[in-house]
Amino acid sequence: MRWWDIEPVLELERALFPDDAWSPGMFWSELAHARGPGATRHYVVAEDPATGRITGYAGLAAVGDLSDVQTIAVSREAWGTGLGSELLTDLLKAATAFECATVLLEVRVDNARAQKLYERFGFEPIGFRRGYYQPGNIDALVMRLTMQEEAVHEHAPETGTE
Repeated sequence: MRWWDIEPVLELERALFPDDAWSPGMFWSELAHARGPGATRHYVVAEDPATGRITGYAGLAAVGDLSDVQTIAVSREAWGTGLGSELLTDLLKAATAFECATVLLEVRVDNARAQKLYERFGFEPIGFRRGYYQPGNIDALVMRLTMQEEAVHEHAPETGTE
């Protein structure tokens, strides 16, 4: 994601999260930390190859060996295409590049679609943040992925038993 992507990202943000959309300043602030040798953020966009229109975006923040999925969104037209998985895969690669051992995220308790995506990647629920999403006062489910365990599961031989 670059500065020129902010306006189209904001359009998608407002369409998907009308009650608690990020402000332009929030995106500018995140991108300010996404370049250079001291970068602590990683933000990407996905574009429709036919139209050039942004169909998804995602961002990750890293501090020490801990990273946090700041945002991930896919346009309704692209739901079910695997774009969410692609964006999350990109964020996890960035977490590895930042040498993070743990990835955290918050997801609305009423967003079962996103929770299923995170569970497929090995994220596990660890708690709640009451009233996290405002102004709707919606709770957030906090989920965690331990990267070492993920690497072990990816490379473990198949035993045929579950």
